[in-house]
Amino acid sequence: MGRWLVSERGGKSYAKEIMILRPRQLKAIANERSIQILKLLAKRAMYPAEIAKKLKLYPQKVYYHVRRLERAGFLKVVGEKKIKGGTAKLYALKCGAFGVEMNGEEEEIGKVKVMDEKLLRFFGPLIERRRLNGLIVVGSPLPHGPFRTGARDGHYSAQLALFLGQFLDHDNFCVRLDVDVKAEGLLKENLILIGGPGVNSVSYEINRKLPYFFNIKSSKYGYLLGGIVSRRTGETYNEDLIGVVEKIKNPWDKRKVIVLIAGNKAVGTKAGILGLTKFYKELLKGFKGEEEWGVLIRGLDVDGDGKVDQIEVVE
Repeated sequence: MGRWLVSERGGKSYAKEIMILRPRQLKAIANERSIQILKLLAKRAMYPAEIAKKLKLYPQKVYYHVRRLERAGFLKVVGEKKIKGGTAKLYALKCGAFGVEMNGEEEEIGKVKVMDEKLLRFFGPLIERRRLNGLIVVGSPLPHGPFRTGARDGHYSAQLALFLGQFLDHDNFCVRLDVDVKAEGLLKENLILIGGPGVNSVSYEINRKLPYFFNIKSSKYGYLLGGIVSRRTGETYNEDLIGVVEKIKNPWDKRKVIVLIAGNKAVGTKAGILGLTKFYKELLKGFKGEEEWGVLIRGLDVDGDGKVDQIEVVE
């Protein structure tokens, strides 16, 4: 059962997960160095070598405290990199707060919805302090881009926005047309793109950088789409119900990310939206925290009413 630290500011309620400590865990933080390390990691994930440099300490001393904090359950490994024949681990806090719970009365409050940890890691910098730190980008409904087509899947962004709104506070207008994002110089933001390169011109710009990319063919009649190609297997998928959910580093600013939800047809995009908002545990089963990752899915009509209501992970 999760524990949440709830506070109220400006008429709004805010919550973050709190870890209730056991006596043996208290020993691990009963020193100034451990507290300093926890405070640093509360700001962002760091490697021990970075911590040592920041605190002006010998790396061996930092390694000792970090390993102790990890064993005690305060830290988690969120990434790794190879250096000089070894492996450096990227550490982050396991929780946003730590405390000791005594017996006492509890007051019932409204349910605080908190995003699943793996889903939160997938979105990465797109979600910051319970706010959407980026834009949802849909294709213009008017003919535009290399394919000279209008988008028919932009309305699916409403389903995504409703889903994210359960967990996030947001007071800024966060949905833009692809043509406006390019015209207003917003390509360097964190972006969630709805629709493939045929209907979303920003998706077209990043297509060849994707784990699953759209096969674009040139002909005397203009550009044509020839299915979704998997870099993993080399296979091409042409079914209308095939969709992808994937993320990459933003090529215009590597500190930012781009999440793409798209399909061969609008119904494939719908399958991707459905997967991310309703079946995300199945969809993200293979996600291990990679900075760039993707999954290819197929939409299913389980109840036979002619509408997609389920998904299966293809690869």
